[in-house]
Amino acid sequence: MTEPSTESANAPRRSSRISAQARPEAPAKRTRKGASNATNNSAKSNKAGTTRKRAKKDGQEGEQDADGVQQEQDAKKVKLPSAEETQAAGNVAAEEPSAAAAEPSSALSDAPKNVDIGESLPSFAVKNEKGEDIDTASLTAEKGVVLFLVPKADTPGCNIQACSFRDVWQEFGALNYGVYCLSADSPAAQTKWQTKKQLPYQLLSDPQRTFIGALGAADGNRTKRSHFVFDKDGKLLDKKIPVKPADSPRLALDFVKGLGN
Repeated sequence: MTEPSTESANAPRRSSRISAQARPEAPAKRTRKGASNATNNSAKSNKAGTTRKRAKKDGQEGEQDADGVQQEQDAKKVKLPSAEETQAAGNVAAEEPSAAAAEPSSALSDAPKNVDIGESLPSFAVKNEKGEDIDTASLTAEKGVVLFLVPKADTPGCNIQACSFRDVWQEFGALNYGVYCLSADSPAAQTKWQTKKQLPYQLLSDPQRTFIGALGAADGNRTKRSHFVFDKDGKLLDKKIPVKPADSPRLALDFVKGLGN
């Protein structure tokens, strides 16, 4: 029996080993194909991102262009004055002073000078507590006058001053002096106060404080408590600004009594 040769026995084995070694190459191809797909997908993603950024940038530039066009249209609607027009307006303003500067305030021009000692009783139209017109210059037509001023009718301090003059009113009359009360209250308020406190003398109403201001007793919207003594010729002999409510009648009476000495 003949034994097979060594060469014929080994040939098939080499073929099987070669075939077994060549099989692992197929997965490697699949791996490269998967990597290629991933690369392609990444490139597509980057391209899409670039496209979106470019679209966003184009949109912003489009909005800016639209804003620029709108601003340009708004600027055309507003017509700014030219340099010549601005200069002409300035010249007119310089040549034409304002009404306030051209015309002095009537309140300042009409404000009377304060009456000083030795000067005459000024003439003003006021009303008494009955609403009758009174010319202040006529108060001294027949006798001397004591004129006392109160801040507000029927208030504590004014009640003391008015009632104290009431209590010595007859003594002034005996010395040929009349007594008058002056305030910025209305005639109606003065009548009510006169009746309530039984005041025997006339009350004079000066709501605008024109006469009060001429006497130097106006303090803005307030009246300074005070009193003034005028002789029969209308000359101011004495004044007290300010004065305490209880002191006013006594000081005025003492002054008038001292004139006879």
